[in-house]
Amino acid sequence: MYVKNIRGLPINSILDLLESGEQGLSADLVKKRQKQSAQQTIDESDFKKGLKIFVRQFTSPLVLLLVIAVLLSAVLGEVSDTLIIFFILIITGLLSFWQELHAGKAVEKLRQMIELKSLVVRDGAQVLVNLKEIVPGDIIRLKAGDIIPADCRIMESNELHVNESSLTGESYPAEKMPGETDEQTALAKTFNCLWEGTNVVSGTATAVAVRTGKDTIFGKLATSLSETPETAFEKGIKHFGYFLLQITAALTLVIFAINIYFHKPLLDSLLFSLALAVGMAPELLPAIMTVSMSSGASRMLKKKVIVKKLSSIFNFGEVNVLCSDKTGTITEGTVCVKDFVNVYGKPDEEVRMFAYLNASMQQGFSNPVDEAICKLKVDTKTYAKVDEIPYDFIRKRLSILISHQNSKSIISKGALTNILEVCSFINAETGDLQALDEKTRAAINDRFEAYSKEGYRVLGIASKTFQGEKIGRDDENAMTFMGYLLLEDPLKESSTASIKRLGGMNVQFKIITGDNRYAAAQIAQKLGINAPQVLTGDELNKMSPEALQIRVLKTDVFSEIEPHQKVRIVKALQLAKQVVAYIGDGINDVTAINAADAGISTSNAVDAAKQAADFVLLEKDLSVLADGIEEGRKSFANSMKYIFITTGATFGNMFSVAAASLLLPFLPMLPKQILLTNFITDLPALAIASDNVDQAQLASPGKWDMKLIRNFMMVFGLHSSIFDILTFYVLYFHFELTGAAFRTGWFLESVITELLILLVIRTQAPFIKSKPGKALLLITLFSLTLALILPWSPVAQTLGLMAVPARQMLILSGILILYMMSADWLKILFFKFHKS
Repeated sequence: MYVKNIRGLPINSILDLLESGEQGLSADLVKKRQKQSAQQTIDESDFKKGLKIFVRQFTSPLVLLLVIAVLLSAVLGEVSDTLIIFFILIITGLLSFWQELHAGKAVEKLRQMIELKSLVVRDGAQVLVNLKEIVPGDIIRLKAGDIIPADCRIMESNELHVNESSLTGESYPAEKMPGETDEQTALAKTFNCLWEGTNVVSGTATAVAVRTGKDTIFGKLATSLSETPETAFEKGIKHFGYFLLQITAALTLVIFAINIYFHKPLLDSLLFSLALAVGMAPELLPAIMTVSMSSGASRMLKKKVIVKKLSSIFNFGEVNVLCSDKTGTITEGTVCVKDFVNVYGKPDEEVRMFAYLNASMQQGFSNPVDEAICKLKVDTKTYAKVDEIPYDFIRKRLSILISHQNSKSIISKGALTNILEVCSFINAETGDLQALDEKTRAAINDRFEAYSKEGYRVLGIASKTFQGEKIGRDDENAMTFMGYLLLEDPLKESSTASIKRLGGMNVQFKIITGDNRYAAAQIAQKLGINAPQVLTGDELNKMSPEALQIRVLKTDVFSEIEPHQKVRIVKALQLAKQVVAYIGDGINDVTAINAADAGISTSNAVDAAKQAADFVLLEKDLSVLADGIEEGRKSFANSMKYIFITTGATFGNMFSVAAASLLLPFLPMLPKQILLTNFITDLPALAIASDNVDQAQLASPGKWDMKLIRNFMMVFGLHSSIFDILTFYVLYFHFELTGAAFRTGWFLESVITELLILLVIRTQAPFIKSKPGKALLLITLFSLTLALILPWSPVAQTLGLMAVPARQMLILSGILILYMMSADWLKILFFKFHKS
């Protein structure tokens, strides 16, 4: 079902074409259209997805070149070597494939736990359905915070404003209403339609879904819009990959050219050069990263944090500033009504009644304040709702029109400042109307400040009589200020301890709230923030970007903040070289969540906030967040371990083998032995993701540092090469070994040094003081045992290996012990120097 003219046709014509109406679609018609939609959308099967992952393990240019060279050697008669090398390549690829496939399935299960739903009318009844189940003709009820699930035509609306920035680039919400426009009207000027992927900022609406899926504007742009920006860690990994590839390619070409110059066999030289290239390339890095991230995501789930965007785990680990609203995060979020008082601070039943009417009759988005007021027992049988002006974050008011005993009144409730600006009168103690003069305004504000300093959240209530059936924003004027609504939202017991723990993790905590400066500062003091530095929204507006960039670092509390100012705060922190996490659950938090390095929402947040977030908390608690940051740091630290191994012993060993090949009259290692070394030493790397991480490494955010990696490669590559040269000297000049005997000794030294260095550099502390993960330790011991057994195994001759005499083994063991001890000392010195 495709309607071409969504903008210009009368709404009744569109409903007729879609066979829909106010009662919505029938169940049979919904099933029919869902079946048609499923036929048009051909989802990729699990088999095809798995096959793509498997093929990807062998698409590296270096691996493809080696496969070609292996096939060439098979044609020329080197069958046994061909089979061995091919077998090693396949097994290595299968291990990487299994890890990546398993990780992908785990992440998909996490994503399925967050399902967005929409309220639709079907067979005359309102039902909640998943966004993916919406079909053309569905009648959709929308309110603030809802994601728009299809391209829709508006049937009815009330003060509807929609955020369309993802499609139009306009930062301010677009006002929407029923009507007709020309089909060629620009998106930004189309007032009568709603577009999939945008979200309702304020107001309510009833709309009919006209286009869904790939037929929507968002669907046609899905490829470009769904691309997520690279994290800092991913950018670093890419640069690191290019860096290693450049070195590898240069070294490979030089070695191949020199071997040919010295008239060594062409095929042997080619296979040797390519095997070296594969040995130096970090081919397991993508799998290690994926497994590390998915393992982190699984651990986060156990701590009640759902990861929506896997790559953001590394950003989470780098976070050093956490911005949060106070409601429901550091406070209980269960608002309690303390009292309703008049202008003079005395309890007032009329204020109570009007507050209840306003809260119980509004039909915008639900919120803790109105929910708390609605729990009161108030008799409203003689009152009826006539109309409503929904709450928005510009007016900061909610107004309803009620009828009672043949008269009508407007009741407004909202932020005290915003209520006072539309008031011209007060109820005097005599009951008469009295003009609201400057002296009275000052007295009202003084009482407001006093209540705020006591820790209350204070709202204002106003009313006026009205003639008519419809109200608009212009009618909010010349109102009578009735009094104050005093609310309490107590601190969570865990909040103070959680903020202290975040401080211990070197994460600054900043409160960003719309509440007034006095209440916000009072909360900060209760949390243990002594003499909190407060910046208000008005002060922020007057600051230049440069001044704000300095001020945000010193500020603890941002109060009286507008939604668009939250983004400005986040971006100012980022410009000040901070990695920012932002947690929020309301429609006013969406842009800030999107702008933050790690956007966080909660499972009970509005749909738009959950969609924008990288992480969703199953429990709205800072202690959960601290756990999540710790897991992010673990994932970061474990991924860095593999990088250090690759740049340390692996690169040093391969460089030494390459250099020896130029000096010796024979190849120091056969291509199959190089690949076998690579395979055996890669086995423990697959368990790095589950390795233990020292508390010292979790105390500070991880940072991608290419200079550190280059220095590490130079220092530890040189260290590894020194011991390789020592081994080379002992084997060739002392024992006078050549051929298989020499290669066996060097094979054992290469494998064991790479396995030992893993245990050394997995921690920045002395290795005997840090306990490795069980899986990592067991696989490392297995790999070590396998390497030691091979020279004495039945396949030794096939692999070009032979048994090693006891005296030779003893001297090699001494070299290896010296290597491990010196590497541990060098590591401690290296990281101590780097930190200083």
